[in-house]
Amino acid sequence: MEQRRLGRTGRHVSALGLGTWQLGADWGDVTEDDARAVLAASVDRGVNLFDTADVYGDGRSESLIGGFLSERPERSVTVATKMGRRVAQEPENYTPENFRAWTDRSRQNLRTDTLDLVQLHCPPTAVIEADTTFQALDDLVTEGRIAAYGVSVETCEQALAVIARPRVSNIQIIINPFRLKPLDQVLPAAERAGVAVFARVPLASGLLSGKYTTDTTFAENDHRTFNRHGEAFDKGETFSGVDFGVGVQAARELAATLPKSVPLAAASLAWVATRPGVTTVIPGARSVTQASRNADAAELIDGGFDLEQFDASVREIYDRHLRESIHPQW
Repeated sequence: MEQRRLGRTGRHVSALGLGTWQLGADWGDVTEDDARAVLAASVDRGVNLFDTADVYGDGRSESLIGGFLSERPERSVTVATKMGRRVAQEPENYTPENFRAWTDRSRQNLRTDTLDLVQLHCPPTAVIEADTTFQALDDLVTEGRIAAYGVSVETCEQALAVIARPRVSNIQIIINPFRLKPLDQVLPAAERAGVAVFARVPLASGLLSGKYTTDTTFAENDHRTFNRHGEAFDKGETFSGVDFGVGVQAARELAATLPKSVPLAAASLAWVATRPGVTTVIPGARSVTQASRNADAAELIDGGFDLEQFDASVREIYDRHLRESIHPQW
């Protein structure tokens, strides 16, 4: 698996990482044994970045990762967690005292003295704009609670504001064939600044698996059921904000442009991973099969199909189906 520099940290991470929201909550039920199997399958395929958050299952995802890594100390895995979504999204909740409490809880869950990387978890814009936010994060580094920090963002404007901060290691933002706006300004700005980019929701919540039809349904406790219109959190987190029926049609058309030997999901992951400025892509997985298929995409990064032609198809389908509704929002 190709390794890439993680911003200013001195670390290197795999071009394909693993997002672990699925192992915590909001994607249907995943047993502890299945979650551990997903982690093992990913590591065995060369993945050395796990992305998690304190809110995923209210700490379940972090705890599963902490237990897994304690049993496999020979594996060198960078764990990026996130904080800030376990409280009301009010700027006054983003205090140094809460930062310490949140990171201390994550340190306990992950069984480590120093967290590899902590990201603010899609905080309000006012938090991103406040100098005090980043002073508090700098203090956590000085105190040894965290080794580095970044910010997961909803919008390109937020991303550009974060990139301008001098000691930020990474941003995390949605990038996939149905969300192209970050390619315009965010990726070039991050590359110039030496800030790593984690591309999240790279398969548009599974739309880009190419397996859904307009009749596909999801479990009641799956955000693809309960957050389609932003009922629980930003609607852009579910199917990248794309109308489900439109997304199914766009995915069908995009899949039709590929050779039969290249799955749409693998092509989409390889496409995201090869966008200039992207450091790593963090698809999730609920099963060993999904984890293995995600890792298979690494074989397409250096070839295996015509990425330039696929890029042209991505842009044409985006312009025709999605640009008008998606581009202005995030």
